[in-house]
Amino acid sequence: MDAGSVLQPLPALDRARQVTLALARYVADAKLQAGDRLPAERELMASLAVGRSTIREAIRHFQALGVIETRKGSGTYLLRPVSPDTIHMPLSLDTTRLRDVLLQTLEVRRGIECEAAMVAARMRTAEDLTVIEAKLDQMEKVHLEQGTSGPEDLAFHLAVYDATHNPLFRQILEQMRESFEHFWASPFDRKDFARRSFPFHRTLFNAIAAQDPDGARRETLKILEVVEEDIKEMSQ
Repeated sequence: MDAGSVLQPLPALDRARQVTLALARYVADAKLQAGDRLPAERELMASLAVGRSTIREAIRHFQALGVIETRKGSGTYLLRPVSPDTIHMPLSLDTTRLRDVLLQTLEVRRGIECEAAMVAARMRTAEDLTVIEAKLDQMEKVHLEQGTSGPEDLAFHLAVYDATHNPLFRQILEQMRESFEHFWASPFDRKDFARRSFPFHRTLFNAIAAQDPDGARRETLKILEVVEEDIKEMSQ
């Protein structure tokens, strides 16, 4: 490891993304290779002047991209060399034309999420169901209390992705996160965006629990059909 490579404290804005970039830069500058151990969590917290939750969010991002792995009782290890130019190359669109961005991204969501739901129905474990249902329960709780559930909705879909046991689903989402997140950010300043899709999340869960791939696909399409209708109606 290059003795001149150091990690510097970060400013307050957008900490998780900055930690991701700082770690990628550190890996590149220190010329770390596959199999090398990354600094411990406490060392990263002290060097970058951020909290544990921020460090862990950045680590989860790296894990989703298949770049690192955490070995219990041993530490976090690099699976392949990275740099700031390669660790996060988001696939994004022109956000000044929100309607077009949403419709174009929806085409990709339809393909990915229908397939993910079907694979999850085939591959899910009892532990996966526990996680998905917990995310769904939280989504329903927030929805009923506040009338909207953006982050909780996203967390539910991510849990379905994880239940596929195919890391590429998560990796694709990470590459398109900027475009995908528009769906959970009250587009068109409408908190009721896609609210009518709310009941279909429970029926999607039921199909996955029943190991019914075709049913999971149908329920996913119902969710996305509502989303498409709202994009077209609310953007007029």
